[in-house]
Amino acid sequence: MNTHFQASPLKPDPQAMRAALKVFGVGSDHVTELRILKAREALTSRFNFTFGGYFDDTEKLVKAACSIQFAYGWYIIPNPCQPDVLSRFNNRGVRLDKGESTQDHEILRRAWLLIDADPVRLARISSTDEEHELALARVREIAVYLQSDGWPAPVIADSGNGGHLLLPIDLPTDDGGIVSRCLKSLAAKFDDDRVKIDTSVANPARIWKLYGTPACKGDSTPQRPHRMARLLEVPDGL
Repeated sequence: MNTHFQASPLKPDPQAMRAALKVFGVGSDHVTELRILKAREALTSRFNFTFGGYFDDTEKLVKAACSIQFAYGWYIIPNPCQPDVLSRFNNRGVRLDKGESTQDHEILRRAWLLIDADPVRLARISSTDEEHELALARVREIAVYLQSDGWPAPVIADSGNGGHLLLPIDLPTDDGGIVSRCLKSLAAKFDDDRVKIDTSVANPARIWKLYGTPACKGDSTPQRPHRMARLLEVPDGL
């Protein structure tokens, strides 16, 4: 139970979510999990819950995501899930019990290298505008570095508090630690006392911010406001 709850002034944006799901390739051959953390049916509700389900229908996913107006954060799994998981909650959202989230062995393959640059700050609060811009600048710096080493142009996104890079890959679920080593290498090169690369996002069933939804860490204040997670740059022919 958490009685200390402030509603965000921001709400999910259906059009922006549709654009994000198109980038991730969610559809008939790409099943994803929607997971909404610390959701509430109403601002006056006393209890939080986790809400989610499995989807290969983007319109039903968007509808389910928009059915929750108050939450800590809206997430999906970018890597495709095994199709059989649809039989758990087939294109519908439900209150999830503990242990009902996707496990690593239930991922079909690794389709994305996910890079998350987050500003250093206290836990459970949003970033300041300055911290936010530093993290976005850092992912652009990483994008230039990777392209100079032969990588294609990445998707660049705003997590709401920091910056995201997404690069399409094609690796087995058990990749022998390649993705983990890649993130650790980038952290060794680009981490400083103001922005860090999150090396914990290497597991294949990692949830990722659903762009077009609010990032709601802590209260939204003028110094540390809630922001919308959003796509910034999507290269042609991704």
